[in-house]
Amino acid sequence: MLIETIVAGPLETNCYLAGDEDTKEIFIIDPGGDFQKIKAVIDKSCLKPKAVINTHGHGDHIGANKEFGIPVWIHSLDADFLTDPSKNLSGAFGFLLKTRPASKILKHGDILNIGRYTLEVIHTPGHTPGSICLKGDKVIFTGDTLFCEGFGRTDFAYGSEEDIMLSIKEKLFTLDDSFIIYPGHGPESTIGNEKKNNPYII
Repeated sequence: MLIETIVAGPLETNCYLAGDEDTKEIFIIDPGGDFQKIKAVIDKSCLKPKAVINTHGHGDHIGANKEFGIPVWIHSLDADFLTDPSKNLSGAFGFLLKTRPASKILKHGDILNIGRYTLEVIHTPGHTPGSICLKGDKVIFTGDTLFCEGFGRTDFAYGSEEDIMLSIKEKLFTLDDSFIIYPGHGPESTIGNEKKNNPYII
């Protein structure tokens, strides 16, 4: 699978271009800002974006959604974050972000096709009610659920530490240790490393 990482937006969110290296079809995962920076990478490699997928609805992950002019996919429980600045937290940072409404509502177990590859939607509530991870072949995009030796904040409105711990232990730590984690912020990791070295998973 083709995977390009672009650090974008004011909170240095990892935006991922993920798809088929042969057909050039890709998903844009979490374009948090810096539209021109992301577009330059897409144009340079002649990539063909199919949809934006948001792992959750916070402003630092949805900031450039509407500028791509393509469908936006998000879990049902975070869909209203896209158009509600009080929920997507942009209001707390002094601006009112309203992006395009969801074109497709995702649910746990959905299989998303991109060229010859697929991503499976895993519902991992905790950081937000509709947080998801996207599982491919030995890779998983974890949004703000699981970081390299950390996990997403749960002190925002709609967060739950109990839920995020259950999501990590019951849905992510059941994966093979060799799975590569592509988180919403910070460096890559593996499931095996997080099981051994993440000091926050209780």
